[in-house]
Amino acid sequence: MKTLLIYGATGYTGRMIAEQATSAGLNVILAGRNPVKLHELASELKLQASVFTLDDADRLAQELQSVSVVLNCAGPFAQTAEPLMKACIQLGIHYLDITAEINVYRLAESLNESALSSGSMLMAGVGWDVVPTDSLSVMLAQQVNTPVRLRIALQVAGSMSRGSAISAGEIISAGLLARVNGVLTTKANSATEWFDFGEGKVECLPLSFGDLVTAWHSTRIPNIEMYVHVSGDAFPSGDLSQLPDGPTPEEREKSIARALVEITAANGEIHDAVIETVNGYSYTPLAAIAAVSRVLNGDHQPGFQTPAKVFGPDFALTIPGTRIITR
Repeated sequence: MKTLLIYGATGYTGRMIAEQATSAGLNVILAGRNPVKLHELASELKLQASVFTLDDADRLAQELQSVSVVLNCAGPFAQTAEPLMKACIQLGIHYLDITAEINVYRLAESLNESALSSGSMLMAGVGWDVVPTDSLSVMLAQQVNTPVRLRIALQVAGSMSRGSAISAGEIISAGLLARVNGVLTTKANSATEWFDFGEGKVECLPLSFGDLVTAWHSTRIPNIEMYVHVSGDAFPSGDLSQLPDGPTPEEREKSIARALVEITAANGEIHDAVIETVNGYSYTPLAAIAAVSRVLNGDHQPGFQTPAKVFGPDFALTIPGTRIITR
């Protein structure tokens, strides 16, 4: 039976993913650096545990020898993605993760040729927000004659997990980027924009998420920008280590997630739609394990890939609680 290794399984989202993988009946190894937390979770879920760090390439390759797919849930991903990607390429197995950090997507792009040669698939972003935005971008682009501009806006509501808050620092430190004529470049205009997610227009800040990479590969629309509307306790400041692990189930239940995709055609016509899901933290375990299950069943392609390209543009709609709102 093919095996999934979840690295970072004891984190806030990693734990929910481990539980979802168990419910799905997958053959799972839980992995990470903290032996106490890892063995506690493995005992609770009746799964195998493997404790190792990522700083020894030979040891890492040895730990992954019996694995078919690695799902990286350990952020900040700037510190964990590269050794895991390279180990997967070395062994010809598949790498997936749940990051929003744009530099991880750029790293995966840069390793495309090596992954193609080994038969390894690199798919960053199999959670919220990339899965829903990737699906909607492709679906909407198919309805537009000669699309030339794509804007994606995220509505982030509710509190943020400690791990996500730390990863957000990596996103901000990457700088303000946009795709111009197919090339990822520093964004000259940092002005806010206004988007309507369904309850009137709200102000959105420009930010550099991984969608600037995935949307380009999935749609080939040459000009792409990203924005985010923040409400509630999202993007906290201060000592991030003092934050709680993440929102409670009750808090997640109260905060649904939405993303808007807007495409401009060559003739100037503008088309948009909104995709609505359950809270992003609840969505990610569902989407990540749905993606992993497909890969374990043979639905994969070598090299750097996106969810919509491999699983089809309707992949996001297979996740419970997801709907598209057209205007």
